[in-house]
Amino acid sequence: MSETSPKLRAELEGIPTYKPGKPAAAGGPVAYKLSSNENPYPPLPGVMESVAAAASAFNRYPDMACTALTNELAERFGVPVSHVATGTGSVGVAQQLLQSTSGPGDEVVYAWRSFEAYPIITRISGATPVQVPLTPGDVHDLDAMADAITDRTRLVFVCNPNNPTGTVVRRAELERFLDRVPRDVLVVLDEAYREFIRDREVPDGVALYRDRPNVCVLRTFSKAYGLAGLRVGFAIAHEPVAAALRKTAVPFGVSQLAQDAAVASLRAEDELIGRVGSLVCERNRVVDALRSQGWTVPETHANFVWLRLGERTVAFAEACQQAGVVVRPFPGEGVRVTIGETEANDIFIKTAEAFRREV
Repeated sequence: MSETSPKLRAELEGIPTYKPGKPAAAGGPVAYKLSSNENPYPPLPGVMESVAAAASAFNRYPDMACTALTNELAERFGVPVSHVATGTGSVGVAQQLLQSTSGPGDEVVYAWRSFEAYPIITRISGATPVQVPLTPGDVHDLDAMADAITDRTRLVFVCNPNNPTGTVVRRAELERFLDRVPRDVLVVLDEAYREFIRDREVPDGVALYRDRPNVCVLRTFSKAYGLAGLRVGFAIAHEPVAAALRKTAVPFGVSQLAQDAAVASLRAEDELIGRVGSLVCERNRVVDALRSQGWTVPETHANFVWLRLGERTVAFAEACQQAGVVVRPFPGEGVRVTIGETEANDIFIKTAEAFRREV
């Protein structure tokens, strides 16, 4: 009897598996992980207490509607409760958006390079990715993205700040782009790193969404709030889109621990502002040091820096690992390095200096 296997969807052929940042080697010489855009600080005040309280009841299902968190977010951003939808991190919500809008025969437009999950979740939905190259300065080319929209386009991602380059698009260019997008095409403003922006000309996506029914804003608790391990993100969108997100959400996907931790984090705003401010100062210090060494570093508005290294990318990542830090290489393109503990940043700066001298 010949062996057979279950038939799987043809769309899965060739889809790469998402690659997380490489962890620091346990017991090895590598001491610091700068390969994932994590917050080096511990949870905000009140978070551990809320998680401990929730843990005593995790034999029960969580609140599937995330009621307390949704109410807190609606009040924080001044939006109707019905305009808020939650999910397992912003990437989970992004996948719900693809499930809600796109399928075989449809197109999804995004910049490249940008967040590496975009092509994966697009292909999983059965839609066709349309990748628009960044400008030579590693910024979204919004004019080219608008030109790439066809009658088959269902969704456009704008990652602002962009992962992994850290670059941004500013208000005038973003509004001009939105004016060009057909009203039946959903524009998703992925703002996972919003809290790290200090440029007043970079618009808050929530302000843009208010009078544009085809704009959806993605946010997460994984970065500035330091809840990466609990997987909770959210979208702010007009009722038809938000309702679709609730329909496509995995039932009980956001644990009660995550919900309660997110609420506690929102209520620790003063401490959050201080921590983010410290990370921004470290970011500026790292960028200044790299530029003084002669590196070309794009202006970053996130909690990481981008070095375009081309064919030297893997060699640089290996040099960093040998020195004691793990960075995130994109072979043939460049490395993304998260701003971490001061000691880790110092190792990275010294490694970058030595590598540049050797080239």
